[in-house]
Amino acid sequence: MLTEARKDELARILRPVAPPRELDNVYSQDQLRRLLGVVRSSGPHKLIIAQHFASAEELIATSAGGVPEGVTPTLDMFLSPTFRNFYGNHSACLFPEINDCFYNDKFLELAKSYWGARYAKPQMMLFNVNGPCGNTDPGHLDSPSFRGVRYENSPTWLCSVMGKSGLFRDYLIKMAQVITWFSYDPRSGFTYWPDGPRAAPKRLKPPIYNRGVLVQNEMMVHRGEANGPVEQQYPAGLDFSSVFAGDPSSGEHWIVRTGDAVIARYHTDELRFLVHWSAEVFEDFAELKKNMDHTADLTFDQVFDTLIKDVRSKGIHVETPTDPLHDPVFIRTINSAYDIGRPTSYPPEAPVSLFRTAA
Repeated sequence: MLTEARKDELARILRPVAPPRELDNVYSQDQLRRLLGVVRSSGPHKLIIAQHFASAEELIATSAGGVPEGVTPTLDMFLSPTFRNFYGNHSACLFPEINDCFYNDKFLELAKSYWGARYAKPQMMLFNVNGPCGNTDPGHLDSPSFRGVRYENSPTWLCSVMGKSGLFRDYLIKMAQVITWFSYDPRSGFTYWPDGPRAAPKRLKPPIYNRGVLVQNEMMVHRGEANGPVEQQYPAGLDFSSVFAGDPSSGEHWIVRTGDAVIARYHTDELRFLVHWSAEVFEDFAELKKNMDHTADLTFDQVFDTLIKDVRSKGIHVETPTDPLHDPVFIRTINSAYDIGRPTSYPPEAPVSLFRTAA
């Protein structure tokens, strides 16, 4: 059990380099048309939870707070109909029709100005999309990257714990995101904790259509908010094999399918569509060169040795596992040493519950 002083110490780590900056009219209508066109032409798309987590322990390690004592967590508890895919990765745009969105001069200048840095390069761009959707997320960190141990070559849980621990700040890759939402829901916004999860939250208030934030989301607890009619937020038949795709019978509609069964159908105006653009930022040429030359990279052995030694120094017993990347007991133990629990408060307009409340 972490002391209150230790929780305060860890909470101070979870703050972005600068307060998020709100942005309006982020994309042109032509860009939005092409971004949605890629969603339609490249589908179907899998659930976020099905892509990133092999166990409940891995998912919990990325979120702010675990489960009540005596409850055995399962991934089913966190199942929600939100889907994801990538527009670009490894600094390459995957769809030439949106090159101007990915290789975005305006966004690169925003990223540099956010850090006061000289250099930046686009690294990744993805979308999340859903129709009406509940929100069981108490708050989470996006996956940070470190020299040698990155979101591309490492489990999401590990990068998240490395960020929460504060032990690897000298290796943290500076990043900035432009995150934009398209939603007409008058109640659905974005909650974030720029001063740490034990301080008061802030909120990008709805409506959030073509509005966004410039932010360092991998070091700031944040959460999207539920949207749409409550009775439609958990479609019957949703499971880990469910996928999202354009409705072949209508250019203005989208479907969720489990196997051959269509379990939900939405008009474009009912969607909550998120576009996440991310850049790596380098303070000066020396930092750029160090990152590109890989002369000061971490190894997995270094990371696990550091984490295990630190956890044991706190009086917590942890076995040295044979498969540290996937051992659920090890993941749970390591995460518990740095998990300060859920944020201390939420906006009254954006409540959260931990588990699914509907089938």
